[in-house]
Amino acid sequence: MSTNTSPDLKPVALIAGPTASGKSDLAVELAQRLARAGRRGVVVNADSQQVYRDLRVLSARPTEQDMGGIEHRLFGTWDGAQPCSAADWAAVAKSAIAKVHADGNIPILCGGTGLYMRTLLDGISPIPSIDPEVRETVRGLATEKLRERLVDEDPEAARRLGPRDTQRMARALEVVRSTGHPMVYWQDRQTGGIAKEIALHPLVVLPDRDWLYARCDARFERMLDLGALEEVESLLRRDLDPALPVMRAIGVPEIAGLLKGDLLRAEAIAAGQTATRQYAKRQYTWFRNQPPVNWPRENNKTIAEYDYFVSLFHEIG
Repeated sequence: MSTNTSPDLKPVALIAGPTASGKSDLAVELAQRLARAGRRGVVVNADSQQVYRDLRVLSARPTEQDMGGIEHRLFGTWDGAQPCSAADWAAVAKSAIAKVHADGNIPILCGGTGLYMRTLLDGISPIPSIDPEVRETVRGLATEKLRERLVDEDPEAARRLGPRDTQRMARALEVVRSTGHPMVYWQDRQTGGIAKEIALHPLVVLPDRDWLYARCDARFERMLDLGALEEVESLLRRDLDPALPVMRAIGVPEIAGLLKGDLLRAEAIAAGQTATRQYAKRQYTWFRNQPPVNWPRENNKTIAEYDYFVSLFHEIG
């Protein structure tokens, strides 16, 4: 996910960070500043939960008031019955960005799903289908045994992945066993990314953790009064596959437990708040460590004190 700021390429702003970090407000503020500078900014969603129209409240999708008169795209675009993979989103986002550029405007990618952003910018690894027997064998290994096998068969992946990162360790092991090549072999052959075709102006928002977690707690409780109960009720009436991403979204299982009588309201709130904080913690760790070191990382309390995206305004000036 390199940063390309060539003046010969069309600009794309990117505001990333964990849930409840205030990045949506920053995206709107940036678009409004662009408007004052004579350019039109369009916010393009890069959040894997805000893509679903079924999750207006629980995904904290911006309301009309939140949008501040700025056009927003790819929010509520997918029906919950249709899973939206990183590849699915990247293909649509690529077209949306091209359309915004064709209209003479500036796309502002905004979201908290690092995999979406990485797929859009870097492309997709052409990994062949995994042999079902290999997958079943690998997924049946205990964590310690999985780690041991990965060290033997793909030591480079073992060095990169934490000893408890079971999901990604299993993926790396099944890839090397099924294809005969380690994960890095396929990652070096990624195709379809747009990083070299745009001038990227990124900002990663990493607030104080206590402040962030307090916002997560307050927001989840407020969601119950804003329609989250009705939202999950509607999902349950559809009898969707519980394995679908929309059914596993933060807050859906907890509120479903409340509606089914398995949890008291206070218990559902506490469980939803815990799930939200854990999600924010994972996002925080990812955005602190995974993007390139030259991507600015800022506490949103200090962002207003200087002219962020100064390179973007210099470019369009």
